[in-house]
Amino acid sequence: MIAVLAVKGVLAYWWQICSLLFLISYQQLCEAEVKKRYLNGVVKNGAAPVLLELANEVDYAPSLMARIILERFLQEHEETPPSKSVINSMLRDPSQIPDGVLANQVYQCIVNDCCYGPLVDCIKHAIGHEHEVLLRDLLLEKNLSFLDEDQLRAKGYDKTPDFILQVPVVMLCPLAVEGHIIHWIESKASFGDECSHHAYLHDQFWSYWNRFGPGLVIYWYGFIQELDCNRERGILLKACFPTDIVTLCHSTA
Repeated sequence: MIAVLAVKGVLAYWWQICSLLFLISYQQLCEAEVKKRYLNGVVKNGAAPVLLELANEVDYAPSLMARIILERFLQEHEETPPSKSVINSMLRDPSQIPDGVLANQVYQCIVNDCCYGPLVDCIKHAIGHEHEVLLRDLLLEKNLSFLDEDQLRAKGYDKTPDFILQVPVVMLCPLAVEGHIIHWIESKASFGDECSHHAYLHDQFWSYWNRFGPGLVIYWYGFIQELDCNRERGILLKACFPTDIVTLCHSTA
């Protein structure tokens, strides 16, 4: 039985390797074909949205398609492989791309991508900042003393939530008898899905918990209710700013 399991394990591992090699080869073939069709297209009409149409044809994000072609172009024309920062800078400002036709193609991809790319990143950043300002105003309205992210970084903290409450508060939960102590609040101007929430837990929330204690995450656009499963461990989820809170000095906020 042990020998059979061992053989099955080896076969499964070998199948994973073969599948990975196949995917890598398939991706290389696809990229080569895309590059060939792109070059043929711009030769016929350099002003036409060749790269954008290719991305739409294969159901690929235009900005990611632009990144692939830009990387290949720079690899062929530069002595050293392009750094990620250089590529990102050119995607944010296509006028930096030395080839005018490619710069125009990249620009068309960026402005027509509604899901990825530097333009979408700017929009997300602006929406996130707007909700942080909203949260700040709500904290001031409740007369709660706090330190924001910039103040915390000035004190030497490298990874910080949006706000640390200088006087911790207790959030009264309508479905529980006792409240939950809150030391920090993180604002997320997005919907809390399973994938993004687990990434945030790993990269941010548990680090905040280790440094500052229990805290609150506000997903302004809602979240999957089952994800709010760490309350007893000290991480609470809400879809809005809590109204039923008291400070630890027993004065109602």
